[in-house]
Amino acid sequence: MFVKVYTYHIQHDKVAEYLAIQEKAFKIYNRYLDFQTIYLQSKEDNTKWMEITKYKDEEEYKKCIDLINKSEEIQELFNAFQSLLVSQMKISEEDFIERKI
Repeated sequence: MFVKVYTYHIQHDKVAEYLAIQEKAFKIYNRYLDFQTIYLQSKEDNTKWMEITKYKDEEEYKKCIDLINKSEEIQELFNAFQSLLVSQMKISEEDFIERKI
């Protein structure tokens, strides 16, 4: 499986808005891709979030992500998401491959 991991900081009073944005984005992604996402909020810093998404494979992800990113609706959601970020904090993005034992 191909895995994307994002880390970012959401303003502590904007969590409900953040979750609403994620729910809307999920519906858009679900039109194109088969995936599973978990959202983790740090116990030590309640503004810190980690988003871990598993996809069938990297090829399928790359094929569909361009279509998704061209969507005006997803662009609006991303802009709204960015407005919730703690200023001065960047979004970290990493790619992984899940290995089974």
